[in-house]
Amino acid sequence: MSHKSARSYAILSIAAAIATIALKFGAYLLTNSVSLFSDAAESVVNLVAAVFAVWALSLAAQPPDEEHTFGHSKAEYFSSGLEGALILIAALSIGIAAIDRLIHPQPVEKVDIGLILSLVATVINGGVAVILLRAGKRLRSITLRADAHHLLTDVWTSVGVVVGLLLVQLTGWLILDPIIAIVVAANIVWAGFRLLKETGYGIMDTALPLSEQKIITDLLAPYYDRQGILFHAMRSRVAGSRRFVSFHILVPGEWTVQRGHDLCDEIEVAISRALPSTHIITHLEPLEDPISWQDQGLDRLSDNS
Repeated sequence: MSHKSARSYAILSIAAAIATIALKFGAYLLTNSVSLFSDAAESVVNLVAAVFAVWALSLAAQPPDEEHTFGHSKAEYFSSGLEGALILIAALSIGIAAIDRLIHPQPVEKVDIGLILSLVATVINGGVAVILLRAGKRLRSITLRADAHHLLTDVWTSVGVVVGLLLVQLTGWLILDPIIAIVVAANIVWAGFRLLKETGYGIMDTALPLSEQKIITDLLAPYYDRQGILFHAMRSRVAGSRRFVSFHILVPGEWTVQRGHDLCDEIEVAISRALPSTHIITHLEPLEDPISWQDQGLDRLSDNS
């Protein structure tokens, strides 16, 4: 993955967050609407998360070193985890403000100008979210995907706020304003938990998605009918934009080391082409040796001691 390219998208997110904060807080100051305040508060979270995303992507781009021999790609989880936590904090502050306004209703003012500013900010967020989501999928960046999903949540939040304020104008029911803010807070909480869940999966070395595991098994399938080659002890994990895959290759015992080595290289190259940014470790074993079938556990040496 080009981390330099990913950082440029994160910088775009920073610019969008600054613009939307100015527009949404302007709308809040004009209208005195707590639902617009909740919308603006979420944009502040967007800005903090985008700034942190640039740092995380910069760290993830660093090459392997003596202390991090597998690279720094997991640094992206710092960003997605922080963003999830900040979202929950923003939801709490929104909920407190909304409950206070629910107890002490206040009129909203200059709703028309406020709604225009909010809609402009929504269009900016929507456009940037689509760009980040496509880039995140293409570059396999959880940081960009997290930022994109948060912005999309922000878009739906803004749409709900706009509709709610229109209803306040039409009905005169001031209580609708804090109720909308509470709904917004609940929606933000859901987005935060989803981000934290995905971050947790990454930290826990979750296996590759089933679709990617199938790509590997499909690549290995032709070898089963080729001179009795078998595979087992397949393991995989995801670390940010990188994949790690390991498995054992069982071949006839009379094969030369060179022949076995060439086979391992052939398989590793095929998987790397199908799944870029994949680190592959293969372990060659003699098919006839009973020990080859007893070392499939994660701690195979200690299991056999």
